[in-house]
Amino acid sequence: MSRRTNRKRKFSIADPMYESFLVNLMVSKILKNGKKTIAQKIIYEAFDIIKNRTNIHPLKIFEKAIKNVSPSVKIKARRVGGSTYQVPMEVKRFRGINLGLGWLIQFARARSGKRIAVKLANEIIDAYRGSGNSIRKKEETHRMARSNKAFAHFR
Repeated sequence: MSRRTNRKRKFSIADPMYESFLVNLMVSKILKNGKKTIAQKIIYEAFDIIKNRTNIHPLKIFEKAIKNVSPSVKIKARRVGGSTYQVPMEVKRFRGINLGLGWLIQFARARSGKRIAVKLANEIIDAYRGSGNSIRKKEETHRMARSNKAFAHFR
């Protein structure tokens, strides 16, 4: 019998400027070598760029972009009887948001350009509009899950 207790997830506090839990999660994801103030400056600068380009509150754009990027299913490799199957599995909402944030940052870093704030702002705007590499990654994940639906019983 497992000794797993019902632990509640520890949520970090909201960030000081926008008072948003999602922005604080983004700061934690962008963090490198524990430099939190630098990560916050990058995000706030990206939000300023978004505000200047779209004339819409950047937090609304950011939340819509996260909603557009967050997957509802993922693919997990399961080994059954000597062969490996790609089994589609549902993703909890919090995990989906985490995956979406990771993809946003990953594809923002992969963009061409010099400053990360500009690249991040462009990726967020693209995700808000329903295009961009992070949206393509989500659609690819959903497509893989749909095509491997026959193996769902291996869950």
